Amino acid sequence: MSDIFKYIDAVSFSKEDLIRTADMPDQAEKEYSAFMTNRAMSYHIDGILYANEMNLRWQLPNICQFDYLINTLRKRKRFGKWAKAEKNGDLDIVMEYFGFGRAKAENALRVLTPEQIAMIKKKLYKGGENDKNISRGSGRNQTKES
Repeated sequence: MSDIFKYIDAVSFSKEDLIRTADMPDQAEKEYSAFMTNRAMSYHIDGILYANEMNLRWQLPNICQFDYLINTLRKRKRFGKWAKAEKNGDLDIVMEYFGFGRAKAENALRVLTPEQIAMIKKKLYKGGENDKNISRGSGRNQTKES
């Protein structure tokens, strides 16, 4: 995958026609990811409607989508964090224990009680250096006896 952020920067700030001015325009058009560019523009209040217009017209060639965004968005630096899925340790444990995908594990997590989740954690416990019950002593890890 090429550097999609150069196209996002071109659409939002530099206004440089990266597709037509490239050495190989056909290759540059193939590298352009309309989905990722629309996603990046959708994080900004002044770009969300334009990104939605392009999402509605997904069948247009990449060069047409690029031209639309480069000519309609105002020149502005657009920085923002991309949304990412939250890490949920309980969800990961349920996925591993039952062999479920994310959607099924989320449904199972709604049904499971905290005691059942604790039991699953206990069964999947593998130990390791990051365990709270391990202390450092004489160069080797030793478990504390309670």
